[in-house]
Amino acid sequence: MTTKLTVREAITTRRSIKKFNGQLVKREDLLNIIDDAAWAPNHGTREPWRLVVACEEQLPKLHELLRDLAVPKWQELSDEALATQMQKFTLAGGYAFMVVPEDARQKERLEDYAAASSFLQNMQLLAWDKGIGSCWKTPGFLDVPKFREALGIKPGERVIAMLQLGYFDELPKGKERKTATDIVAFFGE
Repeated sequence: MTTKLTVREAITTRRSIKKFNGQLVKREDLLNIIDDAAWAPNHGTREPWRLVVACEEQLPKLHELLRDLAVPKWQELSDEALATQMQKFTLAGGYAFMVVPEDARQKERLEDYAAASSFLQNMQLLAWDKGIGSCWKTPGFLDVPKFREALGIKPGERVIAMLQLGYFDELPKGKERKTATDIVAFFGE
């Protein structure tokens, strides 16, 4: 993939990658992506986010946690069957979990969620420009107490997304999107 994409190219060519090839994402690359993604718009410059990241040497421990939470009765599976089930986790080259405050005020809570979502989209586009794919997921285990504890999630915080990042060999085809004609109504018409 060519790097230094235009903004339009990054937006229109980015794909959710679900089949990674196992190549690790370097810590330095991930931190650079995060530094730039932090320029996401956010109300009052609250910067209502923090990330728990796993790459390189942290991945085996994260894989154990994901196995325990996401693969039912994994102890009963053969090593081969378990390895197959775990590929959806083990082939990603890095992870970022987005954490936001759970503000009791609805307006602020929605603003913070929107800002964190913008941050995640920035991460996806910046990673894409480096030839790194991503997939934004919201699995049910994000709210499981064991998972929250393992990630160091504090009371009053919520994990809103798991972003898998990594390299890939096959580019998925893009799916058709609705056009402006499909989704726009002009005020007063």
